[in-house]
Amino acid sequence: MTLKHPLEPLAYQRLAWITGRHRWWRPLTGTVVLLVLMAVATTATYEAGVLVAKARGIPFDADGWPLLGEVGEVTVDLLAVAVWLPAVALTVRWIQQRPWGSVSSVAGRIRWGWLGRCLAIAAPTVVVALVCGGALSSLTDPGVPPDDEAGWVGGRTFLAGLAVIILLVPLQAAAEEYVFRGWLLQATGAFLRSPWLVLAPQAALFAAAHGWGTPWGFADLAAYGALTGWLTIRTGGLEAAIALHVVTNLIPMSAAASFVGGLASDETAADMPWSMAVADVIACCLYAAVILRLARRRKLATHHLPPQGPADDSHRPWGGAATYPPVEAAAGRQPA
Repeated sequence: MTLKHPLEPLAYQRLAWITGRHRWWRPLTGTVVLLVLMAVATTATYEAGVLVAKARGIPFDADGWPLLGEVGEVTVDLLAVAVWLPAVALTVRWIQQRPWGSVSSVAGRIRWGWLGRCLAIAAPTVVVALVCGGALSSLTDPGVPPDDEAGWVGGRTFLAGLAVIILLVPLQAAAEEYVFRGWLLQATGAFLRSPWLVLAPQAALFAAAHGWGTPWGFADLAAYGALTGWLTIRTGGLEAAIALHVVTNLIPMSAAASFVGGLASDETAADMPWSMAVADVIACCLYAAVILRLARRRKLATHHLPPQGPADDSHRPWGGAATYPPVEAAAGRQPA
């Protein structure tokens, strides 16, 4: 069955309609294919880590996992998520028959200038959230006595860990955004017009994917998913969500890399206490308010012209700019 194209301009969550090839079954089939590709890619990454360890003669623990050290283990963990990026790209191209750049934004690509501005706003926002959350925690919780062994890791180890974090955290964070705020948002939006309805599934799944720690941690992740999903729709792309996610992971992990055992912790955002969750939600709301204000001032492209027929993007086998121009660009305004 072929569905009629909507006549109005396409919002971000409706970009599954960007070509004349949309069918009702493509988002459903694509979701299954994406999950399989993600599982295969992640498993292959961990298996590659095992093979490298065997080749280098690295000892294994009782569970059969190589003792890679903190830096080695965090490298494999980050890569195991970063490989979701090509999984999304292949699914969008193979199953939905559209450029994978249409998952990035309504402009059919990452708007690098806009991403840079979002990063500049996200950095102080996250710092304020961490400081305020830490201060609130110290006032409401007597805390745990400091661990004498959690000292400075040494210059070489710190620099090695920092290099891995700087190189791989942006890929890991972007991969999660392309899956949850990208694919899932657009897969749901292919069937539902209301932006409010498409936010809930990806937000709940994003929180669930981090595991169950504390009720506050789960609520914070769900709120984060809903807020960044809303920003993605209102700004017409993933840039604001990627920027916040990158900085949220980059700053704490960089600090953790400086002391012994910092990168070996199994705790995630799902384990945060109520004090950190409250500070994080407030900071994210402030971030969203500033981003939306800046997007309006810059007249950022937020919609895409509907297709007039089958789009010829066969010359872009792995993605690229979408065939049809953003609405604002068509009206004489340039996307960032």
